[in-house]
Amino acid sequence: MIRSADTLFARLFGGALLAIVLAHLLAFVWFHYYGPRMPPPECARPMASQTQPWPTSGSTLSDKNDPRPGPPCRPPLLGIPLVPLLFQLITLVIAAWFGAKALSRPIRRLSEAAERLSENLDSPPLAANGPREARQAALAFNLMQERIRDQVQQRARMLAAVSHDLRTPLARLKLRVEQIEDLRLHGQMSQDLNDMIGMLDATLTYLNEQRTSEALQYFDVQALIESLAENAQDNGDDIQASGTCRPLNSQPMALRSCLNNLIDNALRYAGHARVESEDTSDLLRIRVIDHGPGIARELREMVFEPFYRVEGSRNRNSGGVGIGMTIAREAARRMGGDLHLEETPGGGLTAVLELPRT
Repeated sequence: MIRSADTLFARLFGGALLAIVLAHLLAFVWFHYYGPRMPPPECARPMASQTQPWPTSGSTLSDKNDPRPGPPCRPPLLGIPLVPLLFQLITLVIAAWFGAKALSRPIRRLSEAAERLSENLDSPPLAANGPREARQAALAFNLMQERIRDQVQQRARMLAAVSHDLRTPLARLKLRVEQIEDLRLHGQMSQDLNDMIGMLDATLTYLNEQRTSEALQYFDVQALIESLAENAQDNGDDIQASGTCRPLNSQPMALRSCLNNLIDNALRYAGHARVESEDTSDLLRIRVIDHGPGIARELREMVFEPFYRVEGSRNRNSGGVGIGMTIAREAARRMGGDLHLEETPGGGLTAVLELPRT
């Protein structure tokens, strides 16, 4: 069954089918107007002659010598043999169907493998079978996947090593700063060192989130939201949760990481947060709402860049290093959803997390 005209299979099959139908229509027209018309034997009796008298009532003539015209002769429908042409049409349609199916199958397998690769670099390689072109494409795809995985792992190892090795000199610097008697200089240097240590910790967390590959499973999202809200309330934070939602087939740890960062972001900059759930048949939408300083419309996409901080209302004095929103969006996209920011009615920022129901 053709589901979409935007597939290679549908285009190949549709083009072949259209050509077949047009060819048969042209053949029908040609045979109808120009094809030979051979009357059957029973239609070949001679017409009555003008000079030959009709037999009287007492005379008898055999049917063979009957000069009167016979019944009207009806040629076959359109004057052509329909059965062979219909058989040919059905045969060509079936051939076009299987031909298009065979041609589109390797492309479909390659697109499915690319989609799996975009979700998980450790996805199984593509099977190298089928025609020669399909095998060559599969081998090239598997080689590309291996090189991408090696480059990502090498980058992660390098950044993790650099981040880890910088901890030792930073710790020594922090101890030496304690010996500075100038209070103003002591405070400035301590703040800078704390910012650097925070950025290193955030980098390690970010890299660990990227390496994590979590299987999909059904879990209670409502219980997760209530648990996060109760934990924040136990710490003295102002947070409320409302709405209900059904269990979701997703990644529990990725969703926990995403919601944790969104709630921490709201509490850090606004001092309060409200989590609202909206559940539909095909989408789960979770809003984390605050009435803090907010973010200008033209800067809302930029805050998802690593280590980007909006100066003024959201700056380093509030304690953020500018990577929480990056982790939250990447976690959302690993689950097949997305995360965007909106302005809260009355002022503030609303983070909208949308997760599909599969």
